[in-house]
Amino acid sequence: MTDRTRLGRATLTRVVETRFQVRTSLFAQTPPDAWDEHADLLDPLFVDRRADEWKIAVQTWVIEVDGLTVLVDTGVGDGRHRPHMPPLDHLDTGFLAALADAGFAPDDVDVVINTHLHTDHVGWNTRSVITDGDEEWVPTFRNARYLMSADDHRYFCPDGDGATDGMRLVFADSIAPVEAQTELFAGDHQLSESLWLRAAPGHTPGSSVLWLDAGASAVFVGDLTHCPIQLPRPDDPCAFDVDAGAAAATRRRVFTEAARRRATVIPAHYPGHGGATIAARGANFAVDSWLDLSPV
Repeated sequence: MTDRTRLGRATLTRVVETRFQVRTSLFAQTPPDAWDEHADLLDPLFVDRRADEWKIAVQTWVIEVDGLTVLVDTGVGDGRHRPHMPPLDHLDTGFLAALADAGFAPDDVDVVINTHLHTDHVGWNTRSVITDGDEEWVPTFRNARYLMSADDHRYFCPDGDGATDGMRLVFADSIAPVEAQTELFAGDHQLSESLWLRAAPGHTPGSSVLWLDAGASAVFVGDLTHCPIQLPRPDDPCAFDVDAGAAAATRRRVFTEAARRRATVIPAHYPGHGGATIAARGANFAVDSWLDLSPV
């Protein structure tokens, strides 16, 4: 599924790869009554109340600005061996066909940004080809630069502190094969006149956000927030965060700047309209207006 809108001089396209649901208990510090208290915000696009689960969209954001075609995160990928994450194991989603339907050929992509190096953000970095009966993972976007955080690359590499059996699989099929096209960055990194990356540690050591300022402002926050429950409750962690305290501090900092600048906050995994401008409400935050995209 694809959808498109304008952000000043930039064109933004959403390409949805897959959707699934996860139990709300992964927000261990969010009390059960909070989901009821914020039902007007969450139901029905973000939470399945009967199943006690919250909804995830795995999607890629395509930004066209400054003469560049930029992909923000590349989803899970098809045919991946992911025994550590059963909902993502051996998918067949038709993502490349959806990307083509949106008007983007892989060879036309200039830049791929992985906001962090988790399984569901790097998968379509590569695709599978069979040569003489052997499977090989090759870059999907042959003409693109792949931008990755040096801190995440160090943390998740096969001998890094974050290396698990699952992450070694991810590194082998989705990160190592694009090494020749990879640019590792640290801290702030200017990409073009309208785009720059900033460090946003916590969810992972090298998590980053991408700021867009093209006459209208937006910030692509990756997994800085997984569910809108974290707008009115920004200190509530998700179980996927490597450092929950750092993630909460970063979330408050980025949300505060976004609210001040009237920038649209665009997470990786929000279904519905995909993102929103937000406003400060005391120490917390609320949706001001949703992004102009059809809800999913």
